Amino acid sequence: MKGALFKDQILSDRERKNLDILEVIRRYGPVTRTEISRITKYNIVTVSNYVNNYIKKDIVVEKGLDISSGGRKPTLVELNSKNCFVIGIDIGPENIIAVLTDLSLDMVAKVKRRRPKKSMEEVVSKSIELIYEIIEKSKVEVKKIRGLGIGISGVIDSRSGTVRDTDQSRGKTAASYIAIRNLIEREFGIPTFVGNDATVAAFGEKRIGLDAEIENVLYMFSDVGCGIIMKEDIYAGAGGSAGEVQLNVDAQDDDLTSQLGLFKPGGINLGIVEAGKKAVKQGKSIQLKELCNGDIESITVKTVVDAARQDDKIAVEILEKAGLNLGIRIAYLINLFNPEIVIIGGGMELCGDLVLEPIKRMVRRLAFEEPESMVRIIPSRLGENAVSLGSSSLVIREMFIHA
Repeated sequence: MKGALFKDQILSDRERKNLDILEVIRRYGPVTRTEISRITKYNIVTVSNYVNNYIKKDIVVEKGLDISSGGRKPTLVELNSKNCFVIGIDIGPENIIAVLTDLSLDMVAKVKRRRPKKSMEEVVSKSIELIYEIIEKSKVEVKKIRGLGIGISGVIDSRSGTVRDTDQSRGKTAASYIAIRNLIEREFGIPTFVGNDATVAAFGEKRIGLDAEIENVLYMFSDVGCGIIMKEDIYAGAGGSAGEVQLNVDAQDDDLTSQLGLFKPGGINLGIVEAGKKAVKQGKSIQLKELCNGDIESITVKTVVDAARQDDKIAVEILEKAGLNLGIRIAYLINLFNPEIVIIGGGMELCGDLVLEPIKRMVRRLAFEEPESMVRIIPSRLGENAVSLGSSSLVIREMFIHA
C-alpha cells in the first residue's frame, strides 16, 4: 500500500485469515475461539494460533469466560479498545470532520469545522489543526494511534497521485494527495491513507451499518458521487475515480451540453437550497421566508425540509422534484450494477421520505423489474459521519490484513 485506501489487492492466505478472524472479533466480540471457528469455517487450531498471535501483539485481549454447557468454560476474546486507535478525516465540499475511534469503530472524539473556501493548501492546514485538536480532545497518546484515513471530495487519479476539486466556484483545481499524505505523516508520524469521499462512505456504511451478508451496495453522495461496493469489495476503477456520476459540464452551455438536462448535477444539495432561495425571492413561500427570518443566504436543506414538514406547498414541491431527478440517476445505476442496497447520503438522508419516496417512485417507473425487485433504497445510517467513519474503517481493514 502506497497511501491509497483501496488499491486493488490480492491477499495472501495469511492476510485473508487475518482479515476474516479479526473482522469476526470486531463484529461479534466478546466471542469464543470456537464461535470464530464456526463463523469463519477455519479449524479451531488455526483460529487459536492466530488469536494467540494477536494477543501477543496487544491487538486482542481475553475477557472472562463464556457460559458452558459442561466441562471447561471457553475464554472470550475481544479487540483491545484501550491500546489501538485510528483517525478518520472527511474533507467534504462544505465541512471538514475528524473522528477518533478504537478498533471496534466506537467513536472516542469528534471535531467539525467549515471547509476553507480557497486553496487546497488552506484546506490541508485546517485539517492538520483538526488532527491536533482531536488528539487533544480525546486524550489519546499519539503512539497509540495506528493509522489515519482521509476521505476527500473530488476526482482521484492514483496514477498521478492527484485529486481534482469539481467545484466550479473553487476553480476545479487539482492537488497532490501524495503530498497531503506525506505532509501529515511527517507532522504526526502516523501512517496516512487517502481516498474519495463517496467511496469510503460506502465502505463505512457496509462495514458498520449493514448486515454482513450484504455484498453489493451503492452509496449516493447527493447526485455528484457514488461509492460502489461489488461482491463485498470496493470498486474504484483503473485510477480510483469510479463513481463520479456527474458530468464535467461548465457553466457555459453550448448546443450539445444544453440538451443534457437531468445529466447535469444539481450539486451537493440537489439544487434544493438554490430553489428555496429563488422561491423566497419571488415571494412564493411565506413559510420559508419566516424560517430564514428574511435572510435568504441562511437557507439550508434543513430549512426547506422544516418548511415542507409544516405543509409548505412550495417546499414540498422542491423536495419532490429533487427526489425525482435523483431517482432517474439511481434507476440507471440499479440497471447497471444490480445492487442489493442503495444508500442515500451526502446530507440528503436528512430529507427522509420527502425525498426517498419520489426516488422510489421513479426507480419503480424506470428500472427494469428484475433488478428493481431485489433492491432496497434506504437513508444513510451513519449520516454526516459516513465519510470519516468510512476512512477509519478502511485504515482498520489495513491493520487487520497486516496483523
